[in-house]
Amino acid sequence: MNHDHAFTLGEPAWEVALCFPVQGAWSEEEYLALDAKRLVEFDNGYIEVLPTPSRSHQLIALLFVRLLEAFLQRAFPGALVMIAPHPVKLWAGKFHEPDVFVLLPEHIHRSGEAYCEQPDLVVEIVSPDHRAHDWEVKRREYAQAGIQEYWIVDPQAKTVTVLTLAGASYRVHGEYSNGMTAESALLTGFQVNVDDIWRAARI
Repeated sequence: MNHDHAFTLGEPAWEVALCFPVQGAWSEEEYLALDAKRLVEFDNGYIEVLPTPSRSHQLIALLFVRLLEAFLQRAFPGALVMIAPHPVKLWAGKFHEPDVFVLLPEHIHRSGEAYCEQPDLVVEIVSPDHRAHDWEVKRREYAQAGIQEYWIVDPQAKTVTVLTLAGASYRVHGEYSNGMTAESALLTGFQVNVDDIWRAARI
């Protein structure tokens, strides 16, 4: 094949970037139309491409989806469980990509084809190179968005922390480690054996 332009083998096609808005100029509509095949979050005109989840990360997410679906079918028929990627709008100009989230039956109207608003419960699995994002930033912003319960599953520390909304911030409902059973404050009766999480992740 004859190329009329000078290309450098292994160099990204930087011109493709010109097809997209510059940082700070993205609209919600442009963000939601982005088909990046990656987890991408949105913050007031800026996008952030998140690390690709590891195998163990995805296995933990799938475990929570299975456990939540089985429980909700019995206790809260009509509830919805979703797994990333599916954006959650916290407020105008702010979207996150929770690993797993739940909408109770009375709030199904908050779920749309493109994104969801204010889920009732969110589960985040901490990534080793993104710890502050889950422990600090999302803890603050999920509370600000009025999400009632936030589970932080930390494979590195081998802990599960369940936070429940108290006013404008979260309080710790429970901190769980090996040999313990984590439980929800919002979904009465929903429990997860912590050891089962690490077995499912094969770590």
